[in-house]
Amino acid sequence: MSTTTSEQKKFGPRQGQKPAGGHVTQVLKTQRNDFWQKGPMLTLLGFGAFVVYVHLRAFMGMDYYAAPYLSPFYSPLVYANPEYYAGSPTFHALLGNLPAGALSFWEQMVAWMPLALPLSPAFFILIFPASFRGTCYYYRKAYYRSLVGSPAGCTVCPIAQGTYQGETKLLLIQNLHRYAMYGAVAFIFILTYDFWLALFMPMTEAGVPWSAGSGDPTSYQFGIGVGSIIMGLNVLFLGGYTFGCHSWRHMVGGRLNRFANGDESSTGITYAIWKASTWLNERHMPLAWISLFWVMFTDLYVWSVCNGWITDYNTWSIATSGQ
Repeated sequence: MSTTTSEQKKFGPRQGQKPAGGHVTQVLKTQRNDFWQKGPMLTLLGFGAFVVYVHLRAFMGMDYYAAPYLSPFYSPLVYANPEYYAGSPTFHALLGNLPAGALSFWEQMVAWMPLALPLSPAFFILIFPASFRGTCYYYRKAYYRSLVGSPAGCTVCPIAQGTYQGETKLLLIQNLHRYAMYGAVAFIFILTYDFWLALFMPMTEAGVPWSAGSGDPTSYQFGIGVGSIIMGLNVLFLGGYTFGCHSWRHMVGGRLNRFANGDESSTGITYAIWKASTWLNERHMPLAWISLFWVMFTDLYVWSVCNGWITDYNTWSIATSGQ
């Protein structure tokens, strides 16, 4: 007959207790002799840098369109506001220009907010991919280890010394992941459309590439630029991460008891999709990080082109210079 010791009551059934095997019970102590701190530390630095960058760009509310490239942080562009950002493309916005008087209305109603907050379309967009990544099974493990040390690593005594409750109470919100996935999948198609538009330069009536203050374009010219390639790779990496998601893999086939329809040699399209998702799922961690930093790099590229910090080499410049 087993008995519960006072130490087990204090630390709970799984965290921090001192079983017969003699596991270390001091916070962040372990019998491992490798550099186990490296993983949590790099995760904290990498994820922290991304969060800071995203908030910076979202609050800016400008420099998100360098024809024909739209930053993924602002896609789909909900509205344009040329009064605040001259390069805001009205022809690219779902709702056109921000209604007249909207800025003054927001200034009166929420005067305590930063000026860029009501002007930045990014706030309507980023909540969807943020909720998908924030509840991702891999990222949960990553930030549980790096931010709260629960646990900081395998066989490392966790910081939390209370009764282990798992993802209950407040952390029940993590169950939203399966629903956030639908929004993430939709964004893959939206960003694919943006990549398609990145192959067509909006042209003015004078036959030159569109620029701020040029009005609506009169035509579009097919071509390709470095930015087009970067945006295409962004879709590729984000798609690999999204379609390797555990929830997606379960939805497309993991929930089934078998794939074959009575014939073991015939598994059908469902099995093929599930196998492809499984291949991506096995590479979920590297795809999570590659896609995270590539989407940031894509925005940084558009931002840099907007400000003239770098030159976007493309076929449109060659075509117009030869006229």
